[in-house]
Amino acid sequence: MSDPATRPLGAQISHLLKARGVDVVFGIPGVHNQEMYRGIEEAGITHVLARHEQGAGFMADGYARASGKVGVAYVITGPGLCNIMTPMGQAYSDSVPMLVISSCLDETAAKRGQLHQMKDQRAAAETVCDWSEEARTAEAAYALINRAFQEFHTKRRRPKHIQVPIGALVALAAQPGESDRGLSIGIEQLSEVDLILPHMLRKARRPVFILGGGAVDATPEIRSLLGRCQIPVFTTYAGRGIVGADYPLLFGSNLARPDSANILASSDLVITVGSELAEVDLWRDHAGHNCPMVRIDIDPECLADNSGTTLRIKATAQTVFRALEEIRDLPATFEWTQAEVSQARARWRAEIDAERPGILPFCDAVRAALPEGAMIYSDMTQFAYAAKEVWDMDEPGHWHHPYGFGTLGYALPAAIGGAIARQGKPTMAIIGDYGFHYTMQELGVAVELGLSLPIILWDNGKLGEIEDSMVRAQIAPNAVIAQNPDFL
Repeated sequence: MSDPATRPLGAQISHLLKARGVDVVFGIPGVHNQEMYRGIEEAGITHVLARHEQGAGFMADGYARASGKVGVAYVITGPGLCNIMTPMGQAYSDSVPMLVISSCLDETAAKRGQLHQMKDQRAAAETVCDWSEEARTAEAAYALINRAFQEFHTKRRRPKHIQVPIGALVALAAQPGESDRGLSIGIEQLSEVDLILPHMLRKARRPVFILGGGAVDATPEIRSLLGRCQIPVFTTYAGRGIVGADYPLLFGSNLARPDSANILASSDLVITVGSELAEVDLWRDHAGHNCPMVRIDIDPECLADNSGTTLRIKATAQTVFRALEEIRDLPATFEWTQAEVSQARARWRAEIDAERPGILPFCDAVRAALPEGAMIYSDMTQFAYAAKEVWDMDEPGHWHHPYGFGTLGYALPAAIGGAIARQGKPTMAIIGDYGFHYTMQELGVAVELGLSLPIILWDNGKLGEIEDSMVRAQIAPNAVIAQNPDFL
């Protein structure tokens, strides 16, 4: 191990990751991937031992969301990879940079009955991530790691999977060259057509912004523009905090309220930034607007959406809003009034309180008790469903939830990953009693690491949301109650 040129590939991978800025790896060792553990300590990487690969994946997800770095996980062939596929699917849904590196068998077509054997492990993983590739040589492993980090840097950040045959992990490999460590810088330049946007704003009487998670990096620029150009704002759940809770024209994260369609229908320009406007954002087929819509996104798939889009701008939110900062003659006010916004919000709060009786007072009490800068990880639970709509955040990226894929058991391990990334800053989990069953074994990791991690467990003794849904569908509630332990 003293000569970098003679390290096994498994060890070289850890050293390359360290050169990429990776400080923490989550995972579980096994006989198939043990070579990946040979170089971890020598490379100066901290390994966090999860109790289940699903927990390792959610920890990597939570770490990435809190730190802005790539969440890395090491898992074994077969069941190890299968166990982490649920977190990979969640990370794909929520645009989280996660790199899963697994071992794989050297031969599967001509040999059967091997330990951890799957028919096609690589293809299975590809169904829940951006891409899944096999590195059969050291050169291929370095190239794929390089590609993953380059794409995390310049594209929509989604999980990747690299598998390396056991024989290749054991084999001696040359140290990766410096060319395997650099990242190119993406330079964006707005074209002439993109400059149409200021003209549209000058003509508009009732424009509206919809800000999604893809706009978080442009928070300072967005707040600067809104400081001199008072435009109402809806945020998606992932976009909460881009605009501060004290912004007087904040419609909040209430796009799922049916009446929000009427608000958008009364607009004459909708500008959507960094959001898919997916089913889990709207809970209806169409946003409701009957006017031009501008879509700003780095993902061509989002820009290809034809639901009333008039102008498509492929750029980061930061690029667009920096360009708008240079334009000084935008209108300062429009026809919207603060009363219009506050009345809508009061109406929506009353609806939520009626739909989920008794939850909002708890939301208010918890919010009042939290220290400044607290980061929250929530699960698929009724407490979080209500809170996401009424709890305005003061800063972005401080409430993380399993949007889209909607996996139970996310909050606890993700919060552990977040607490590791935040080094003692206030971090907490909100989880339901049934979801807690999925990953409560990861409490062992929090204890092992001595983490301060408050957990609010919403214990209604049942799958409350599913029971309510069954009742609405006129189905006699069935299989919605499980025996709980004494959680305390």
